[in-house]
Parts: sequence; structure tokens; C-alpha cells
Amino acid sequence: MEAASTSERQLAGDKAARIVDAMRASVAERGTAGSTFDQVAKAAGVSRGLLHYYFGTKERLLVEVVRRDCDVRMAVLDAGLAQAQTADDFIAVLVANLEDVVRNDPGFVTLMFELFVLSRRHEDVAAEFSELLSRLRDQVAALLRAKEAEGVLHLGADPAAVVDVLLSLADGIWLRMLAEKRDFAPTIDAAVKCVRALLDDAA
Repeated sequence: MEAASTSERQLAGDKAARIVDAMRASVAERGTAGSTFDQVAKAAGVSRGLLHYYFGTKERLLVEVVRRDCDVRMAVLDAGLAQAQTADDFIAVLVANLEDVVRNDPGFVTLMFELFVLSRRHEDVAAEFSELLSRLRDQVAALLRAKEAEGVLHLGADPAAVVDVLLSLADGIWLRMLAEKRDFAPTIDAAVKCVRALLDDAA
């Protein structure tokens, strides 16, 4: 019997949460290639068959891990950005989030890049990764539109395009901050100037 995708099955309760947490920890320690259903099942305290039932493959499980992490990250970001009263407030939240990920949750960056690599080799993963990125872009773009309507921001380009630039900056800076041990304050200052031009075009 072909395993259903996670969108077709309801991932309910403690077992699903334990599976996702165990996969996240395994990828952070061993990478996707080194993570197996046997290891994840043992760490989660469930049967290997349950992983197959819910996810089918470890690639689909990784998609679910990244989706869950993105939802958590976006909830925190949304809460902070919703309180912004000026473009500088908005930018300060973005910078704080970027630095928090590197300092406290570098595994999130690893997961995103692991999923990107897998998406280049698996069409089904590519489709889900694309859908996830699209959902993130739409969510942040909607917030930008709301803030522009409030007069907090004066966007210099289409909201979706602005989000693409913001996420691309974050991806690139995260990668370099995790790869190099040096002072990134000048880099972040330069990025802030670019972002301010996009978010406060009337300034």
C-alpha cells in the first residue's frame, strides 16, 4: 500500500511530535544521508512502521520537520512585526530574528539547506519545498501590505518581490555567519541599508 502524504493523513498527538523532533535532532547531528528510520523511530519511541505509515520516506519526513520549524519561526516573526510602528521597528525585528537563529537555532538553517539539496534530486520534495517557500512569501507579503496600509511602511517594490529579497538576504547571511567566525556587524549594517530602501521608499 502506498503511504499517504502528510497532507493526506492527520498527524495527531504526541507520537507525531516525537517523530518530527527526533528527525530534526538526527539531521542536525548526522545530516539527512546519515539519518535512518530505524534511528528516528528508536529516538522517538515508536515503531519503524509508524514512520512509513505517516511519511512514507525520510525525505517526506524532512519536509514535515522543515514545515513545522517554519511555522514556529513565522509565528514568532509575525508577533514581532505586527507590533512595529515604524520602518526602523520593522527592520529591528528582522535583524533580531536573523541573529537569534544563528545564535540559538542554527539547526533551522541546516534543515533548510538540507531540504534544498534534496529538492534538486527528488521531484516530489521539490514540489513541496516550492509550496513551502511560496506560503512563506505570501504570508510575509500580506503583512507588508497591511503595514503599508497602516502607513508604517512605504514599499519601494511589489510586496512579494520585497519578501524574496528579504529572504534571500537572510539565507545568504545565515550561511556565511555559520561558516565563518568573524564580525558580521558591518555586513548586517550594509544589509539594513538595502532593506530600509525597500521598506521606507518615502524616506
